[in-house]
Amino acid sequence: MKSLELWAQLAAIFTALLAVFGYGKYQFGLYRKREQLESYLKIEKITATGNNRGQRSILHLMAKLGMTEAEILQASFNSKSIIRRTAQNPVNNRAEALLLEYQI
Repeated sequence: MKSLELWAQLAAIFTALLAVFGYGKYQFGLYRKREQLESYLKIEKITATGNNRGQRSILHLMAKLGMTEAEILQASFNSKSIIRRTAQNPVNNRAEALLLEYQI
């Protein structure tokens, strides 16, 4: 009977360790995606010329970074360096696109 209790306790400890590892891996993935987005937008901001202010659309970022729309939005919401702007349609002044920009 004692060996069964020992295995139950070891299973509980292993489950807790596995959960902590999984949570850490998830948080690191979010951090890595945020850093990737910030570094790309920072480079775009630095190399921007003329009327270009380094703003990029979600679709552009999806193509360049290989991330989904949800991942890009989550990374931008978690970042203190990225600001969100809207591009307006000149005909009816409605928001047409969401643009992300690195704030220096």
